[in-house]
Amino acid sequence: MRLSTTANRVLAFASAAIAGFGLLAGPAPAASQTARPNIVFILADDLGYRDLGCYGAKDIRTPVIDRLATQGARFMQFYANGPECSPTRTALLTGRYQQRVGGLECAIGSGNVGRYDDAIRLAAAHDLGLPASETSLGQMLKGAGYATALFGKWHLGYEAKFAPGVHGFDHALYCIGGGMDYFHHVEPVPQPENASLQEHVLFRDGRREKRDGYFTDIVADEAVTFIAAKRARPFFLYLPFTAPHSPFQVPDERLPQPLPNDSPRWPQGKAPPKVYAAMIERLDDAVGRVLAALEKEGLASNTLVIFTSDNGGTASARPTGLRGIKGSTFEGGIRVPCIVRWPGRIPAGTTTAQVALTFDLTASMARAAGVTPSAGRALDGLDVLARLAEGQPEIPRTVFWRGRRGTNAWKAAREGSLKYVVNTAGGATRTEGLFDLDADSAEERDLTASRPADAKRLRELLAAWEADVSPVR
Repeated sequence: MRLSTTANRVLAFASAAIAGFGLLAGPAPAASQTARPNIVFILADDLGYRDLGCYGAKDIRTPVIDRLATQGARFMQFYANGPECSPTRTALLTGRYQQRVGGLECAIGSGNVGRYDDAIRLAAAHDLGLPASETSLGQMLKGAGYATALFGKWHLGYEAKFAPGVHGFDHALYCIGGGMDYFHHVEPVPQPENASLQEHVLFRDGRREKRDGYFTDIVADEAVTFIAAKRARPFFLYLPFTAPHSPFQVPDERLPQPLPNDSPRWPQGKAPPKVYAAMIERLDDAVGRVLAALEKEGLASNTLVIFTSDNGGTASARPTGLRGIKGSTFEGGIRVPCIVRWPGRIPAGTTTAQVALTFDLTASMARAAGVTPSAGRALDGLDVLARLAEGQPEIPRTVFWRGRRGTNAWKAAREGSLKYVVNTAGGATRTEGLFDLDADSAEERDLTASRPADAKRLRELLAAWEADVSPVR
């Protein structure tokens, strides 16, 4: 295929980024066993941009996470790689645009359901999930001598061949689906012949696990136990909480039986405001327990801690002042909180407007651990934490998004402060706009008509990127 001049420019930009900004295309600097940090990566589920006190929430108390922000860096223009959970989790673990994998541009549906053509095809072939052949962060860090563990939400494949263990996690307690009852650990499985069908979706190391307790607390319990284990090597602890994803339940609401599938607590955009706040506050408590365990074991000073969300908030989230919600590529669907604490490397109280995405954290973690990716698996992200640590100036980025569900597709391209957004259904354009985010972060003023050359350029950049990330299966 012959690319346009603009397409060649975007590919040249990517090559320049790899050469100039530490994308791990070549060997990483040597790191001694003692110098390499432990890594704790905490991922919230459906947490909105303004759902934390340090990002503007007025009625949700998050003192632990707010304090974490004062101890490190707070990103003000941080984005999830996708507008839904499975896509962003794919980008996090591979360090690459999730589109390269195939079938994971949409959250996997309850019961292992594919929700757009490629995903439906893969599900029918029992191949919907993150393949072990996609070198993941867990594999990379384990290969570099790290002890690895995952406690929380997986959502990257229901079948055993996609389980966390094949991706390098030595220990894993996890929810395989998108959202489960916080107490009974089941999810609805929509069936025309049985509207009440539910499936137990909590697993430990590939086997179903029966466990009492509120899942947010269970994740913290597992993390504290893992941190307390005495080991001579560094560790990678991945904690993808399910909070505040539906069903909307707080710790004192345990019922004798699971929530029925028709409960009003399941729909994602209809959380009772006080319940939603309480779920986030319990998440904050859980994060506090994890950080306290690091302090108790004398590990805090050599542990990189990262906190972010997998996508923008639902309609249940607090108002953000941004356009759109989860599922769209407007700012409200993809801009998320991100906080990083790295003692001795990133100055306390740092605030940055650097544009960054989930997979940039993957590049940063890999570099911090002294990891070099496999040949032919160069990471797409930018080592943003090294730039912060070295006090380098913020740089403009050219980055892309695409999410698909049914015949509906949301796409976006950001180049510097300009952002192009388009939504299509069945091939027909439903929404299209060009926005200058420096002047209009709410994406209220469409510049398509007044700046046609810019709109054309970003359309071409987006098309060239789509061609470059064609899936491998």
